[in-house]
Amino acid sequence: MKNKPFYLLAFLLLIVVSCKKQYEATEDYAAEATDMAVTATDAIPEEYISDPNTESYTGLEENPFESPQKSPLSTFSIDVDNASYTNIRRFINEGQQVPKDAVRVEEMVNFFKYNYPQPAGQHPFSINTELSDAPWNKNSQLLRIGLQGKNIPMTNLPASNLVFLIDVSGSMSEQNKLPLLKESMKILVKELRPQDKVSIVVYAGSAGVVLEPTSGDNKDDILDAFDNLSAGGSTAGGEGIELAYKLAQQNFIKEGNNRVIIATDGDFNVGASTDADMEKLIEEKRKSGVFLTVLGYGMGNYKDSKMEILADKGNGNYAYIDNIQEANRFLGKEFKGSMFAIAKDVKIQIEFNPKHVQAYRLIGYENRKLKAEDFKNDAIDAGELGSGHTVTALYEIIPTGVESSYVPSDLKYTKVKKDESNYSDELATIKFRYKKPDGATSIEMVNTIENKKVTLDKSSSDFKFTTAVAWFGLKLRDSKFISNTSGSDIKSLAKSGMSNDEDGYKAEFVRLVSAVN
Repeated sequence: MKNKPFYLLAFLLLIVVSCKKQYEATEDYAAEATDMAVTATDAIPEEYISDPNTESYTGLEENPFESPQKSPLSTFSIDVDNASYTNIRRFINEGQQVPKDAVRVEEMVNFFKYNYPQPAGQHPFSINTELSDAPWNKNSQLLRIGLQGKNIPMTNLPASNLVFLIDVSGSMSEQNKLPLLKESMKILVKELRPQDKVSIVVYAGSAGVVLEPTSGDNKDDILDAFDNLSAGGSTAGGEGIELAYKLAQQNFIKEGNNRVIIATDGDFNVGASTDADMEKLIEEKRKSGVFLTVLGYGMGNYKDSKMEILADKGNGNYAYIDNIQEANRFLGKEFKGSMFAIAKDVKIQIEFNPKHVQAYRLIGYENRKLKAEDFKNDAIDAGELGSGHTVTALYEIIPTGVESSYVPSDLKYTKVKKDESNYSDELATIKFRYKKPDGATSIEMVNTIENKKVTLDKSSSDFKFTTAVAWFGLKLRDSKFISNTSGSDIKSLAKSGMSNDEDGYKAEFVRLVSAVN
């Protein structure tokens, strides 16, 4: 062929040009891919990149010491939640550092049950006080206030309308979430009676009803509905709450126990999902007369802040289920206290006598504090007390005449000369307000506390153990208000107060203290 060399040269040139274009295209694609990767990385919050753990907790500022001259009244809502303690237990058992903001001292204290007497009068709870020494600060005193809810037999409790709201989103697929949740529900279902009704709502990308109201007598149908649940999709928590409350209101039992039970890791990400969204939504639903129980599961992406808001603002209580033993405790042994309110909007207001008290500090309850004027305002929400529940609060007191680094010594205008004739031997006056579960008007109780202190070694076993638990919580929070942080001292005090420990929870606490040393 005469022009064969020419065609061969043209063919070679064509190959070279094609390769060059392909190389340039590859370079462009690589550059574009790099840009996309950078953009994607920029879109991820920095804390998610550096730390795969995205658990969230509400920051707390410790209650300061107050002067009874300047701030004569201390007012707060009771808190029966104990989620903080079981969550802390999970961290310690896994050898992890406990996040400071995960520690709510009052919830640690209220995890344990104390030997308070049953109420004898017309009110649904008894009031108990004890004054002794604060072991973490020399010369400080500690006042314990304990409430004991009336223990009502199951046969006398009203019929229940329970709506379970179950998170079946993709984040719930881990073994300690939906699988543990299913096993937990079996424990609760065993407690149901024929007069009780159960419904199940689930939510992932959207919400839906998987079990219409069913008698507690049909346990197999209820358990089958739980067994058939599987995880997948995003999390439309707000939509689920709307549907659950709608179902609860449609089947409302007058003078009954109407309650939504949310089980989730709190990782809402579709629709109403921020903490502010949740607060606004649940405050609106609270007006329906439906109570709320929040059950938290899992780790890694656990959203404690959202679940605490739901419980605090929604006439509810909140527990963290870290294992099947905890599910058995909260949903089985303490079913009545967890699921049946005997009093709602329970508030405490205490006035300290400046003759004996130089300064005082409420330990814990930071997110439960109320304004003085809120005490008599029945529109202000407060905590609920369940059948047989105990609630404990502690005040650290700096007596008059004692020097302390926590009390300013150079104040000019607060050093008011006292008229001794106007003061008695009372340490404080304490008031309580509460409503009946279906009531709208509060009832007030008033007690006085005498200035009679016993030394710590002569205090009750319950006082010693309560104090040890609070002390450990203050240590975990790295409190600026304690001078003694000795773990061995905490453990020694706890051991001296370990009476009435049939279930071994107090012994477990001692082990947790040892693990942190």
